[in-house]
Amino acid sequence: SAAYQQAIKAKGIIMSMSRKGTPADNAPIESFHATLKAETFYLDGLTRTTTTIVDQTIRDYINYYNNTRIQLKLNNQSPINYRKLVG
Repeated sequence: SAAYQQAIKAKGIIMSMSRKGTPADNAPIESFHATLKAETFYLDGLTRTTTTIVDQTIRDYINYYNNTRIQLKLNNQSPINYRKLVG
């Protein structure tokens, strides 16, 4: 809705929407979502949960992903460490 789009724009959030006919536009975030689900909800067998548990699980995972989880594409560094090395 237009009200939703205005509200997120006011908060400085940029919507991620694929351009028509280009489904690869969202590939990076879709890949992240798949990894998040595989390494949290599926791994822990979380099938029935609460909004509070989902919120905390995602916050914890993003912190882990950015600060601890190493990635081969980042020369075996976490994203935060990689930025420090190249910055």
